[in-house]
Amino acid sequence: MTDKARKLLILNLPYVILGLIATNFGEAWRLAEGADISEKLLALFGILPAAFQNPLPSFHPLDLLIGLMCGAALRLAVYLRGKNAKKYRHNVEYGSARWGTAADIAPFIAPKFEDNIILTKTERLMMSNRPKNPANARNKNVLIVGGSGSGKTRFWLKPNLLQCHSSYVCTDPKGQIVCECGTALLKHGYRIKIFNTINFKKSMHFNPFAYIHSEKDILKLVTTLIANSCFSTFISESYYPCFDTVFYIKKRIIAFQFAILFLHLYPKYRKLARVNFLHLSEL
Repeated sequence: MTDKARKLLILNLPYVILGLIATNFGEAWRLAEGADISEKLLALFGILPAAFQNPLPSFHPLDLLIGLMCGAALRLAVYLRGKNAKKYRHNVEYGSARWGTAADIAPFIAPKFEDNIILTKTERLMMSNRPKNPANARNKNVLIVGGSGSGKTRFWLKPNLLQCHSSYVCTDPKGQIVCECGTALLKHGYRIKIFNTINFKKSMHFNPFAYIHSEKDILKLVTTLIANSCFSTFISESYYPCFDTVFYIKKRIIAFQFAILFLHLYPKYRKLARVNFLHLSEL
């Protein structure tokens, strides 16, 4: 007998015993004489001693039915009481929080050190989204809170950059991260791109015409430039009197689109110093 079957038998043994005892009550009720219920009840008390003289249960079908009903009724009562009972957490009235141990974090750490996000000296989080046990999958969002000079960059960002397990996008207000970690990233095959909004001479650029493949791309480019330049301020706030009419605004947008289309179709004119995105709105 397996442990599961043994446990099931022990849990249901009281109901089976009650059902077998109830068969004797069923036998007494069956043998009691009377025209109505009141007479049968009076006769029942006289027959009960005779019914229980035999220690074995009665196997008459009606007696077995009564025993089964009594056992099932008791099981149902216990189930309903347990379902509606209040759940108490004894000895944890003040909470059950505790400090984690190495065994608690172990399922979330990848065997290879480089395949983890470094959290602390001893705690890490695997980069894989498909661990052996799906219940151990966690998102990779990490929130670092600390004041100026508390080591957010030095003790968390830089060690995780040197893990070299994914692509990175970093803000570098002081301009130190690329100088201190850039060489290591290049040695691991990374391509570094720098966008410097303070000194554009030290910033990388891109050619938007390389991303134009259809007329829809031209419309997207014009919409983006207008939404992110002072031209959108002119349109929304009517900054100059010449922008008062909707017709004139539409004409300027169409001219802008035509200028970009012209430069897209004739790349040789893009090299002219006078033709750039700062002057397109003046064409």
